Formats: sequence, C-alpha cells, structure tokens
Amino acid sequence: MLLLDNSAWARLESPSLPGTRRDHVAGLVESGQLAVCVPFLLEAGWSARTTVHHDALLGELLQLPRVNVDAQVEEATLAAQRDLARRGHHRTASPSDLLIAACAHVSGAGVLHYDRDYDVLVELTDLAFRSEWLAPAGTL
Repeated sequence: MLLLDNSAWARLESPSLPGTRRDHVAGLVESGQLAVCVPFLLEAGWSARTTVHHDALLGELLQLPRVNVDAQVEEATLAAQRDLARRGHHRTASPSDLLIAACAHVSGAGVLHYDRDYDVLVELTDLAFRSEWLAPAGTL
C-alpha cells in the first residue's frame, strides 16, 4: 500500500508524466493499494477552488482507503521531528510531510510523492517506509 502525498496528487495530470506511470497509479487505486490520511486530505481540500470543487474532490478522495492518525502516529511524528532537529534539519520536512511519513511508518505503507523531503525523512529519522517517487526528481 502507498499513501498519497499532495506533491504526487498535484502532478498526476502533468503532460510530462508518462502514461504508463499514470496507468500504474490508476491500477493502485482500482486495487485498493493507494490510501490517504488526514494530513493529505487537508492539503488537497485547501487547494480546492470552490465549495463545489471541495465537495467533489473530498468525495472522490474519501473513497480511497484511509490510514488514521492515532497516538502511535503522533509519537512517531514528534520523534522524527526531534531527530531532524538534533541534526539541524528540523525545517526540512513540513508538519504534513512528517505526519504522512509517520502514518506510512506505523501502517507499514510507503509514500507516493514528488518531494525530496521523504527521502530525507527515511535517511535522517527512525521512520521506516518506502519512499516512492511518482517520477524521477526534476522531470515533472
């Protein structure tokens, strides 16, 4: 299972994204292997242009499996931020990215993204999850 990050979601319709990759993501959706969590849903909802767009967007996204933020995710998030701070990188990953990564860590999922912060989180914290780029960095 992969958790969706807004950096990937926002680029799914990019003309630079190969159709085969877009088809692969569609297959993940169809097989129930692409999931969301509240931090992503809040970012996606924040980007909505109108109330109608917000309702349609969230209605669509809430059909995907969801990983919940619980006490274990909260603790993992705080520990990861502490790990980054001790290395002088506490401003590297946004609070949303930290929460999404912690959701992936706790649930055993990966993260589908287009954002170097997830690689940094795997490298510099105790969060263990698969960091999967939507496309190679710098191509979209």
